[in-house]
Amino acid sequence: MYPLKFNPILKERLWGGSKLGDIFGKPIENDITGESWELSTVKGDISVVANGALAGSSLQDLIDTNAEALLGKSVVERFGKEFPILIKFIDAKQDLSIQLHPNDQLAKERHNSFGKTEMWYIMDADKDASLIVGFNKTVTKEEYQKSIENDTLIDLMNYEKVKEGDTFFINTGKIHAIGAGVVLAEIQQTSDVTYRVFDFNRKDKDGNYRELHTDLALDAMDYEKKDDFIVAYDKHKNVVNEMVNCPYFKTNYINLNDSLSQDVTQRDSFTIYMCVGGSATISNDLGTAKVKKGETVLLPANSKNITIETTDVTLLEVTI
Repeated sequence: MYPLKFNPILKERLWGGSKLGDIFGKPIENDITGESWELSTVKGDISVVANGALAGSSLQDLIDTNAEALLGKSVVERFGKEFPILIKFIDAKQDLSIQLHPNDQLAKERHNSFGKTEMWYIMDADKDASLIVGFNKTVTKEEYQKSIENDTLIDLMNYEKVKEGDTFFINTGKIHAIGAGVVLAEIQQTSDVTYRVFDFNRKDKDGNYRELHTDLALDAMDYEKKDDFIVAYDKHKNVVNEMVNCPYFKTNYINLNDSLSQDVTQRDSFTIYMCVGGSATISNDLGTAKVKKGETVLLPANSKNITIETTDVTLLEVTI
């Protein structure tokens, strides 16, 4: 299989905007588009190939018929015929709800799902835009519950101002929210399980409050203040710089002004490139694909060599 590009799956969100169209040229149809799902096998939202001879094929069909060739033998052994991560671009015109995600064990027991460990790479941010990541002090479950009852949860939140290139790792149980004015790339476990605990008392277009999951969140939440979420990484040019290496995905930062070739015969994993700046032509043994800022390409695990040709590109390289 050659490098595969997929049609974006666009999601309207109460908090969404127009930047996915304005910045990346996504075919949005309204100004409340919050997410572009780039690679997904979530039920009801399965990615479809956009380029080459396989155009029109779904990602799930390709996995079902070529699992080891596409995913890698070790990935199939761990996850079966399911794509183990979900790739998105997100535009937050308004603050997202304050939320958290359960770990694998709890998600399996309650939802027959994986948990949701994720990371964010900031691509664009308005002046003074920020994220909520964790508590600003260690709290007890009782203190947290009281803040929910008294509508004072935001007083316990830790705010982090952000700029382009800032990167955050959000482990399960950590309370968080993307703030208004932030556009980011998100890499996460394949899971759509979210426990929403505060939504800024907003109503949707029909005048209804969105569902909260305050009871479910109680046993899923980490109440301890931890400064473990900012990802420090090198930005050396024309080499692969490690960003995140966790059990669910590995992400590298690559900034090139020249070509780069990699022998990936021992990788035993698919390779994803999220283009977060510039443009490039990416090739494997069977073909090429061009990517520009805001686009994503998937290379199968049976690729032997990957070549990136460019004069200026910034990529997030994602593997298992």
